[in-house]
Amino acid sequence: MISIKQTQSIKKEILHTLITLSIPTILEEVLATLLQYVDTAMVGHLGEQATAAVSVTTTVTWLVNSIPSAISVAVLAMVSKAIGSHNEELVQRISKQVLLLVVGCGLITGVVSLALSPYIPIWMGAEEAVQETASIYFFIISLPMLFRASSAIFGATIRATQNTRTPMLVSMGANVVNVILNVVLIYIWDLGVIGAAIASAISYTFSGLLMFIAYRRNQMLHWSFQSFCADSSLLKECAKISFPVLGSGMISCLGYVVFASLVSGMGTTIFAAHSIAVTAETIFYIPGYGLRTATSTLVGVSLGEEDKNKFETVGYLSVFLTVGMMCFNGVLLYLISHPLMSLFTKSQDAILIGAEMLKLVAFSEPFFGLMIVLEGIFYGLGRTRYAFAIETFSMWGIRILFTFLCIQVWNLDLRAVWYCMIADNVCKALLFTLPVITKKGRERLFVS
Repeated sequence: MISIKQTQSIKKEILHTLITLSIPTILEEVLATLLQYVDTAMVGHLGEQATAAVSVTTTVTWLVNSIPSAISVAVLAMVSKAIGSHNEELVQRISKQVLLLVVGCGLITGVVSLALSPYIPIWMGAEEAVQETASIYFFIISLPMLFRASSAIFGATIRATQNTRTPMLVSMGANVVNVILNVVLIYIWDLGVIGAAIASAISYTFSGLLMFIAYRRNQMLHWSFQSFCADSSLLKECAKISFPVLGSGMISCLGYVVFASLVSGMGTTIFAAHSIAVTAETIFYIPGYGLRTATSTLVGVSLGEEDKNKFETVGYLSVFLTVGMMCFNGVLLYLISHPLMSLFTKSQDAILIGAEMLKLVAFSEPFFGLMIVLEGIFYGLGRTRYAFAIETFSMWGIRILFTFLCIQVWNLDLRAVWYCMIADNVCKALLFTLPVITKKGRERLFVS
């Protein structure tokens, strides 16, 4: 029997690990978001056509990025589980397949993206004046697709070894390089949108190379190239986990496109207020995603160790931390909603509308945090099909359906649309909670 003192000691250790692992990821995401704001502003100062040329390919870029992201989820779950089982041979076997996954994913997505680059702006409905520039932009940022896959997948593999500091440093370095190159190529060399694309391509390459070096230097993942071979069983397991995540990403991306198109019909000012408010809210839920990565890693380790008590402790503590942080962020978002909107626009109408929307969504931040961390638990367990089912039902059965009804049938205002967004997040949180709320439910999930 474990004493109360030992139990408390274990909880403190897990709590310390959660915080230690999540802080670098949170800092990484926060800085990346802030630098993305700067990047967007730099392109925005070039004029509306430049902004349109970059923005028109954003959705497709998101879809392309969802492929290595899905593989990353699978890799993190598999490696952390193998580490938890103290099976060094299995860790190295998985690590070998990671290289194969990076090369395969990078080359296939790269070739397809490059081949389709002339047609994507047309398919996305871009104006004729920006089609050529948008095509060149997408072509350039697709050139280093191998390195983009390297950054995402190798980064997840390294995080699975409970090293979140190295991916943070690599990501921060790449983002700083991107901003510096933007200044040089966009403004000093006067290359405009093409300069922005070249800057992004170089930073992707920089990040991918450094992440590969970090992956090879990680002692837990190290293996000899002479022993390299494909392992069909591990690749099948990776596909089993990653395909539902990829499906979730595509469902989500398509949903956001439809959602944005519905809102865009409400008028320029309203759509501008909506878009800015959505962007402004982004940074407030980043801490939740940082804790999700840490939670997924520790859940995978506990699964490998076959330690149900550790699994439950990780779950309880991660939920407590995430929801607590998101409560604080919700209060902060409510209080600074007006000045926050003022940072992004000078339109008083847009500021007032956007601030009202941010005050509404502030109350749902704890639910969003709960959804994020529980999704991380399911990802750590490799239970990605349930997450896919929730995303599909909630995005299309709640957000899209009721937004359509609010706008097209009931002629309601933007407030009703944001209620649909909130309902989507609350629904996801509740559906993720159902399987883990009972001891039997948790036991059914925790099966190696």
